[in-house]
Amino acid sequence: MPHHSSSTNASLIPTSSTIANIPAAAVASISNQDYPTYTILGQNQYQACYPSSSFGVTGQTNTDAESTTLAATTYQSEKPSVMVPAPAAQRLSSDPSTSPSLSQTTPNKDADDQSRKNMTSKNRGKRKADATSSQDSELERVFLWDLDETIIIFHSLLTGSYAQKYGKDPTVVIGSGLTMEEMIFEVADTHLFFNDLEECDQVHVEDVASDDNGQDLSNYSFSTDGFSGSGGSGSHGSSVGVQGGVDWMRKLAFRYRKVREIYDKHKSNVGGLLSPQRKEALQRLRAEIEVLTDSWLGTALKSLLLIQSRKNCVNVLITTTQLVPALAKVLLYGLGEIFPIENIYSATKIGKESCFERIVSRFGKKVTYVVIGDGRDEEIAAKQHNMPFWRITNHGDLVSLHQALELDFL
Repeated sequence: MPHHSSSTNASLIPTSSTIANIPAAAVASISNQDYPTYTILGQNQYQACYPSSSFGVTGQTNTDAESTTLAATTYQSEKPSVMVPAPAAQRLSSDPSTSPSLSQTTPNKDADDQSRKNMTSKNRGKRKADATSSQDSELERVFLWDLDETIIIFHSLLTGSYAQKYGKDPTVVIGSGLTMEEMIFEVADTHLFFNDLEECDQVHVEDVASDDNGQDLSNYSFSTDGFSGSGGSGSHGSSVGVQGGVDWMRKLAFRYRKVREIYDKHKSNVGGLLSPQRKEALQRLRAEIEVLTDSWLGTALKSLLLIQSRKNCVNVLITTTQLVPALAKVLLYGLGEIFPIENIYSATKIGKESCFERIVSRFGKKVTYVVIGDGRDEEIAAKQHNMPFWRITNHGDLVSLHQALELDFL
């Protein structure tokens, strides 16, 4: 790992690490939609969410264990190999926070990293409208997912809080987290230009596209074009160009275009970016994490895939991990086919609420938005935008979410 030792967690781990246990009464005010807010309601109170509905409780008869087992089997059987698990069978949101503390503050390293990143905001290029597909006009519902501790378990593996909460061996759990973290940076640095882009983080892959002149990059040499993403290095020579200048911005845009090409090419085959040994190691690691987390990802995938199968719904990911490591994370956890790169946003620089604003301006106000996450930042952002919020704190919340989707309540 090159230079991330001190900022590793800050880059990969969401900038907010608090969870609010807000009373149900307060939560009820989050939405005026024609269906309730699904926040702290556990699986046992699931039926109470829909007092006027006439459906039976058959959908809830499965125990968490049975559902998890089912999810695990589905997860294993749907994919030819764990490595490239169901191409479309995995995506995850990343904005974790498993600390039960209401007042826990963000670690200093996160704050330092954040302030360091903020200094580079002047490097942001002109923003190009987010990519929109022709089917957006038929959309009825947009699901806004957090990543860490919602779709995948990552942050709490590193901190040991998952092991503590579920009685797992902390050495094994933390070891798995560190190994995955190493792989994430390996992919980000080796294939996604993270060494160049760490200080030039963007919210969306298209944010600097307007500075791209469309030049053919087939034989372009990124290693010798003189680009440097770190502040103050633009003075090493006139060939480098002034940071933020036209030449510099064009080279930055080239890198984000290449990142998109690599993501699109490997979204269902991240193994293609790895050596045979590393591919096998990733396959083992993902299987190990799935066992350690009692099929957390497999359970989340059931809902992601169900939403993806609907023509009028879309999954969007908003994570507080920086964009490039977040893309590496999505690929390595096998979620590339669930989240096209244009549906991935990083809230590191602007926060969840501003990300939500961008997404609403992209998809419009006629569609219904549903926010799914574990952290207080997305809950507050959801409330601000009057969107229903489904809180994920355990496997049961993921099972209940899938049941609500199956019964067409979401």
